[in-house]
Amino acid sequence: MNSLPCGTVTFLFTDIEGSTKLAQEHPDEMPALLARHNEILNQAIEAHKGYVFQIVGDSFSAAFHFASDALNAALNAQRQLQNESWTASPVKVRMGIHIGTSQLNDPAAPTVYTGYVTLATTQRVMSAGHGGQILLSNEVTDKVRGSLPKGAALRDLARHQLKGINQPEHLFQVVADDLQTNFLYEFGLVGAVS
Repeated sequence: MNSLPCGTVTFLFTDIEGSTKLAQEHPDEMPALLARHNEILNQAIEAHKGYVFQIVGDSFSAAFHFASDALNAALNAQRQLQNESWTASPVKVRMGIHIGTSQLNDPAAPTVYTGYVTLATTQRVMSAGHGGQILLSNEVTDKVRGSLPKGAALRDLARHQLKGINQPEHLFQVVADDLQTNFLYEFGLVGAVS
C-alpha cells in the first residue's frame, strides 16, 4: 500500500517525557539525543508501514492503515529506546495509539489530517502515559486483541476521564517482558471512572 491512510486511520503519537528538563540539564548533548530519538522512531514507523506526518519538537505524529502495524511500530521503538546506550540521560518516550475517522486535508500536500476529535483523543491517550509506556484506546484494543505480537499482552487500566474529552476512554497498557511495565499514576493526570 503506497497511499497515505485515509478514512479510518490508526494514529500513533509520541512525546519525550521531561524533554524540557532534559534539554536544560544537558544542553550540549540534547541535539544528539534528539537526533537518535528521531532516527529510532522514523525507522520503527517506516518499518511497519507507517507515515510520519508531523514532528513538532520531540513529538511524533504518525498514521497507519492498520492498528496492528501501529502497535508493532510502538513496540519496536520502545524496545530500541529502552535498550539504547544514552550518553547523558535515558530518553523515555510515552506513546498513545487511537483509531478513528480522519481525512487528508490536501492529498497533494499530506501533512494535515482532519478529524479533530480523533486527533485530540490520540493526543490525550498519549499524554496520559509515562515515558516508556504504550497506551491504547479501547477502539485499538478491539482491533489488536486477537493478534497481539508474540510476548505482548494488554493490561486493563479501566476507564479514565481524559482532559477535554466528554466520554471516559477505556485505556489499556501494552506489556512485554522486555519493556518497563510498572508506572505510578500521579493525581490529576488520569482519573479512573467507576
